[in-house]
Amino acid sequence: MFSNTQETSEFLQKKTGTQAKVGIILGTGLGQLANEIEASHIIPYSNIPHFPLSTVESHVGRLIFGKLSGVEVIAMQGRFHYYEGYSMQQITFPVVVMKQLGITHLIVSNASGGLNPSFKISELMVINDHINLLPDHPLRGKYRPILGPRFPEMSEPYNHTLIQQAMNIAAKAGITLHQGVYAAVMGPSLETPAEYRYLRTIGADAVGMSTVPEVIVARSMGLKVFAISAITDEAFPEVPVTVTLETVVAAANKAEPHMTYIIKQLIQGVA
Repeated sequence: MFSNTQETSEFLQKKTGTQAKVGIILGTGLGQLANEIEASHIIPYSNIPHFPLSTVESHVGRLIFGKLSGVEVIAMQGRFHYYEGYSMQQITFPVVVMKQLGITHLIVSNASGGLNPSFKISELMVINDHINLLPDHPLRGKYRPILGPRFPEMSEPYNHTLIQQAMNIAAKAGITLHQGVYAAVMGPSLETPAEYRYLRTIGADAVGMSTVPEVIVARSMGLKVFAISAITDEAFPEVPVTVTLETVVAAANKAEPHMTYIIKQLIQGVA
């Protein structure tokens, strides 16, 4: 799969002439940030050579080129998940393409279940570390120098400077912004009460089905990464609550204005 990234990036470069330094991945219910981008080109995934297609109904499935807060960006309005049947290489394919197009920073958003009892629905959590519980790894297989070192170290998967900047932005704006550890699981079924207890026991503050593969590849290639979660349900086994895609999207939509503000302010410092 990664052998096709050059063809894809050359196609996009020729079509858009992008000089973007920031890539953005918009998660479930969080695609409205795309409306804030002064778009120069909007390309459906189906029109991009070798690009996977979003199959989740809340993911539009298009690549947006333009400016956000005066900074050139490439935004994925819709991402790919392992539970959709994609390989890890397909899931992370767009990150490699964006790196080849010149980005130096990757901003990732997602919707996640809050495991920390102090988190409330529609609040935000900056990811400061993760636990990878997915059954495959995006760097497994034949070594490709384009992806960076064979054994990339992960002592700082999420950039400390960007995290502190985001915390300062939120504090000044009066936005509740937590920090915590994100656990990535396969899905698509949500967790049982026993699984929620397990995840809390091993140190996770939130749980979701995405993000970690993209972050691993981004860090392996030397990109600076910032990731933020919208807490869309309270995954406390003591108080079981039925969660649906509709309730997740509704909670993400409520959180989105604050997330959009933080990302827009954060991007201003990236040039």
